[in-house]
Amino acid sequence: MNTEQLKAQINHLWDNQSEIHQPENKEAIEQVVQLLDDGKIRVAEPNGDDWQINEWVKKAVVLYFPIRQMETIEADPFEFHDKIPLKKGYKEKQVRVVPHAIARHGSFVAPGVIMMPSYVNIGAYVDSGTMVDTWATVGSCAQIGKDVHLSGGVGIGGVLEPLQAAPVIVEDGAFIGSRCIVVEGVHIKKEAVLGANVVLTKSTKIIDVTGDEPIEYKGVVPERSVVIPGSYTKEFPAGTYQVPCALIIGKRKPSTDKKTSLNDALRDYEVAV
Repeated sequence: MNTEQLKAQINHLWDNQSEIHQPENKEAIEQVVQLLDDGKIRVAEPNGDDWQINEWVKKAVVLYFPIRQMETIEADPFEFHDKIPLKKGYKEKQVRVVPHAIARHGSFVAPGVIMMPSYVNIGAYVDSGTMVDTWATVGSCAQIGKDVHLSGGVGIGGVLEPLQAAPVIVEDGAFIGSRCIVVEGVHIKKEAVLGANVVLTKSTKIIDVTGDEPIEYKGVVPERSVVIPGSYTKEFPAGTYQVPCALIIGKRKPSTDKKTSLNDALRDYEVAV
């Protein structure tokens, strides 16, 4: 069955979910998840300067759960009890996987990825040369580009519903510092640097403070931006308080290439975080 046929069948099943347990329909759902696992389709993909969200693929992921049964998964000496099998065949996939790294079936992990003890959820896409560092998590349907470094404890949020919601996107060459949280479909553009503990939601103010006047963004970090945690003053009925935000303090310099450390990138701006 080709992609267009699968798309039509998944869209039909979404509106007629009483039919999902029919053998041919279960097979279609499982085929979509296998294509995700192989990296042949994606929940979101580049489309010129923008990204296209493939809602029908997200529908298939959501429909995959009710057709699966709970089962014991053994990875000696460990045991799990879940509906979704674990990803296998890392040697053939040319992926380095350090115990206790886990990726679920239906996620794509490209050749050259290094997974330290970490977690990659179903529907996620992790491109070549990326490091998923210790205790970092890549949520469902998140899109991680080439040569990205997700530092220790980074939390990349997942999204399945609402279907029209964009997943978190981290483009090529970005460096996400330790304990950063990026959720709700925030888009990190190419080669941006997030300092440790930056928290970005769709409503977080991202303020460029490099010019004479602040420039405010929400939901997107521009290319090669260097970002640190910040706060701004806001009036509430009960008083005046500091509210978290993120500050763009400069651009990654030509001398700060993709292999530089986060500390080097921040040192250019005399910031230590």
